[in-house]
Amino acid sequence: MSSSTVRISHSARQNLRQLSTRVGKPMQAVVEEAIELYRRQLFLDEVNLGYASLRQDPVAWSEVTEERAEWDATLADGLDDE
Repeated sequence: MSSSTVRISHSARQNLRQLSTRVGKPMQAVVEEAIELYRRQLFLDEVNLGYASLRQDPVAWSEVTEERAEWDATLADGLDDE
């Protein structure tokens, strides 16, 4: 695995060291997990913005709710739960 150096402030490094000690993981693992969590949060923020925009369009939002109703009907397809 390749690696690179990223400069962070002294206080960020102290926080990273404390988190690393607290969770019992190497600092690199803590950074990688933090980046993944941040990536996921940004994705969800963007999805939420998209839905907020969609809700501003009554026709488009109506189409979404109609499609959801169609999908909800598939839950009652008569098949036994496994």
